[in-house]
Amino acid sequence: MSVTGGKMAPSLTQEILSHLGLASKTAAWGTLGTLRTFLNFSVDKDVQRLLRAITGQGVDRSAIVDVLTNRSREQRQLISRNFQERTQQDLMKSLQAALSGNLERIVMALLQPAAQFDAQELRTALKASDSAVDVAIEILATRTPPQLQECLAVYKHNFQVEAVDDITSETSGILQDLLLALAKGGRDSYSGIIDYNLTEQDVQALQRAEGPSREETWVPVFTQRNPEHLIRVFDQYQRSTGQELEEAVQNRFHGDTQVALLGLASVIKNTPLYFADKLHQALQETEPNYQVLIRILISRCETDLLSIRAEFKKKFGKSLYSSLQDAVKGDCQSALLALCRAEDM
Repeated sequence: MSVTGGKMAPSLTQEILSHLGLASKTAAWGTLGTLRTFLNFSVDKDVQRLLRAITGQGVDRSAIVDVLTNRSREQRQLISRNFQERTQQDLMKSLQAALSGNLERIVMALLQPAAQFDAQELRTALKASDSAVDVAIEILATRTPPQLQECLAVYKHNFQVEAVDDITSETSGILQDLLLALAKGGRDSYSGIIDYNLTEQDVQALQRAEGPSREETWVPVFTQRNPEHLIRVFDQYQRSTGQELEEAVQNRFHGDTQVALLGLASVIKNTPLYFADKLHQALQETEPNYQVLIRILISRCETDLLSIRAEFKKKFGKSLYSSLQDAVKGDCQSALLALCRAEDM
């Protein structure tokens, strides 16, 4: 959802579903992802095809892409285990030896369990990336509570350190408080009951939070309240102050803290649009930001990539599929287009 002119506007996805009579029945579609469980799945046939692709004369990249971008993550894990049992070799290592460049990165990401992929991305961002805040907000704020718990558990197991310890060592101030609160995963669940008093209290708290000693008030509001409540807070804040919340963030905060709060506000208001904006930005760079493209397309292809595609087309006037075709070059293009799935007319 988005806030426009003091009113809550339905998201593009909701508009589409309402016309189809499915606005409150998302389950009727089964998923808003582009990649679904392959119904005629045969793990033996897939293993045989992958073996032929890497042991024949020349690597059959199209076969590898065709198999891995048409199977769900659960099915890909079954393929990996069966490949190991049959050949006594690790599928990831075998494909890593056969491929290179961005296609190799895509295939490695496709074969990893989701929590392992997220943990690696988070670790890389916190330790060796200029985009640490951006990636941390993306992972900590958009994963479900069970997904986040599993990611943090894998993080500790793989790197022998808690993610919160890395956040503490790599950040400071309000930004640190914000990321630690998100990692804690203490956001309220939506009860279906509108608490108007709490909405007014939160709006007043945000308005009063001026000066370094009080700006920390923003952290519990942004990280503990459920998105439905926060949409009302954002709307009421605009009506009370004549200023959108994003403007207040830009005026009061600077640097990474501003980036984090703006990103979090975008996630809260319209998560598919948040991802559409990130994809568009990644495609506008002189050289496409493949790390962002790979992370988003793989992490969202089984959840809400159809919604992201719709928001992308609505805002930028061009489909995500066409944008990928124009910007992405080399062997990895076919893999990213396969995950995107189709053109939006």
